[in-house]
Amino acid sequence: MATIVPPIMARARWPHRSPRLAAALWSSLAVSFSLCLALAVVHVLTPDAHVGVLYSCQVAFGISPGEGAVARWGITTLAVVVGAHVGVFAFHALRARGARNRHRTVLDMIGRRTPVLRATVIEHPATAAYCLPGRHPRIVVSRGAVERLSDAELGAVVEHEHAHIAGRHHLGLAAVHGFATVFGPLPLARHLLRQIPLLLEMAADDRALRHYPHGVLAAALVEMASGQPAPRGALSAAGPTAVVRLQRILGPVPAAHPAARWVTLAASAALPVLPLALAC
Repeated sequence: MATIVPPIMARARWPHRSPRLAAALWSSLAVSFSLCLALAVVHVLTPDAHVGVLYSCQVAFGISPGEGAVARWGITTLAVVVGAHVGVFAFHALRARGARNRHRTVLDMIGRRTPVLRATVIEHPATAAYCLPGRHPRIVVSRGAVERLSDAELGAVVEHEHAHIAGRHHLGLAAVHGFATVFGPLPLARHLLRQIPLLLEMAADDRALRHYPHGVLAAALVEMASGQPAPRGALSAAGPTAVVRLQRILGPVPAAHPAARWVTLAASAALPVLPLALAC
């Protein structure tokens, strides 16, 4: 899961057809690997616990009613692994939240809310648009974007940013950065850092394409390619993934077969359960 599967998935073409399902499968790989590691440590530290199927299951979950030391090792190991994940996730999430709050304070002073655009317009000549997700979401559009983009192109960009907010994509990115902080050297962590941001942008593109033609969104991405990068903690339609997404938009691939979608969904649900089944 950490070394063989990630390169295979990264070379596959089907994730671009169903980016949300692909993101779910990548997330399941990360969860499954974390459980594998935790349970492996538990079973290495408690070799005498393998005396029966039921007892082994109890040890795997850290709830063994028998040997006190065995139960403590299991609970401690699982607590350390879970605590590490939660801790680094909270660190990245809170750091991004702090950056967004500081940026919102600046926007309150220099921005102008425009109900027609459902966004805050700032006086800047660059062509830029981004969103600040979280409890108080906000979409920001520069004056340069308002002047250079057509109404349809601007609407497509705003819809793209609404998709980020509605999908709570910032939490997924925080989880990915947290996983990479703990397991940075592993191929799975490196591929997650590249694939998840791209797939979330593709998922936001798909929502915009439900309301606007492909050519409109593509033209907006081209116009925004030279714009300013989004501030820390924000999500933007432009960025390093724009070229790959532009190719996908201009040359749309057929949708994934329903059977393939159901298989992928089943695999995403089964992967986190597999380590527990093997441990038991």
